[in-house]
Amino acid sequence: MPGRNRRNRTVLGRLPLPERTFVADALRTETVGGMVLLAAAAVALVWANTPWSSAYESVRNFHFGIGALGLDLSVAHWTADGLLAIFFFVAGAELKRELVVGELSHPGTAALPMIAAVCGMAVPALVYGLVATSLGGTWNGWAVPMATDIAFALGVLAVIDTHLPSALRAFLLTLAVVDDLGAVVVIALFYTSAINLAALIGAVVGLGLFFHLHDRRRVHGWYWYLPLALVIWGLTHASGVHATVAGVAMGLLLRVAEDGERGRRPAEWIAHLVRPVSAGVAVPLFALFAAGVSVTGDTLKNVISQPEPLGVALGLAAGKVLGVFGGSYLAVRFTRARLGQDLAWADVLAVAMLAGIGFTVSLLIGELAYPDPADLEHIKAAVLLGSLTSALLATVLLRLRNTKYRRLYEEENRDENADGIPDIYQQADPARPQSTDDTQAQHGDRHRHRGDRSVDT
Repeated sequence: MPGRNRRNRTVLGRLPLPERTFVADALRTETVGGMVLLAAAAVALVWANTPWSSAYESVRNFHFGIGALGLDLSVAHWTADGLLAIFFFVAGAELKRELVVGELSHPGTAALPMIAAVCGMAVPALVYGLVATSLGGTWNGWAVPMATDIAFALGVLAVIDTHLPSALRAFLLTLAVVDDLGAVVVIALFYTSAINLAALIGAVVGLGLFFHLHDRRRVHGWYWYLPLALVIWGLTHASGVHATVAGVAMGLLLRVAEDGERGRRPAEWIAHLVRPVSAGVAVPLFALFAAGVSVTGDTLKNVISQPEPLGVALGLAAGKVLGVFGGSYLAVRFTRARLGQDLAWADVLAVAMLAGIGFTVSLLIGELAYPDPADLEHIKAAVLLGSLTSALLATVLLRLRNTKYRRLYEEENRDENADGIPDIYQQADPARPQSTDDTQAQHGDRHRHRGDRSVDT
């Protein structure tokens, strides 16, 4: 109809300035954390394949804690249930922010990453099931290849020195965050064998108090929330629900509305403070005590000959690519969306390959799905093989496109007048008419930038 705007909607185009600033901050920390994660995984693999492998097992299986509270856990258990709760807390905070003010807050822009993420979880699970059951295996590990490890993926990007445009990085970040939420839902629904109702009710009451203090009373001070978070975590662990669920629940309860004199959003600010601990300490330590797999000819033979490990490896290396790329293509094909003018489907394919790196959460779900150590060893080897294959394939394609990425990166970051705002955001873009909201957001970001600079000075 003449009165309606039927203009095609651009997806994976230039991000609004505030969104770009947030994504850059988040990915900067995750990239450093990804390098530490790669180093921790390498140490674990080397340590587990040396004459000192028995020392590795002794450290990983060493127990400590408070037995009366049911918290006499091994080092590996503490890193999986305790430290990864911090990782999922940050994921919950990032998802809350995306749902309220980020790319997922607008149905038009949310469609592509949401469809790609859902397909990127469903297709790997289906690939696993088809491979495992056709070869006489079981569905036990269907959830193992579902997740994307953003830190590992960014570590790969840093190692190969590619300049992926911010829109593609944001797309990868959104995929990983939605994947993490999906993983928590799967863990809560399918890997909870027995429920301690009293402890679960206590955890829910604790979450209610957390929400009341943070959102309703606007109480400040970490000394209120850290003890409360530990109690919520302990009750969740005692309830039989995996303790990482407590982390994502608290992250989702954080307030996103601007608060305080400097106009900070609590969810953004708290995630900014906690993210270095998550990316630089929690996830690498989990990897150190989870990735130690004995790599022998027999191990690799078992991965490609046994139904479940082969299903995991193919689910990551093939299922993720098919799911993310196929979901993205369908979202564009059957809507009025179109790719940004500087990008091609090969770029989406490269990100889909990166999404096949499922290291951290895949290892976690593998430990829950396969309690038998012998079976778990083969599943961990399959996760490593599938993730490594995805990383190598993505590296080849990204390096082929890196000249174009470098040019886009330089254009995005050029700031000739040195005012802290990239020049590309201060000029008219005929391909992307600027709305009043965008203009106000950019002025607000410029104002906060100058205010922060004056305060720091």
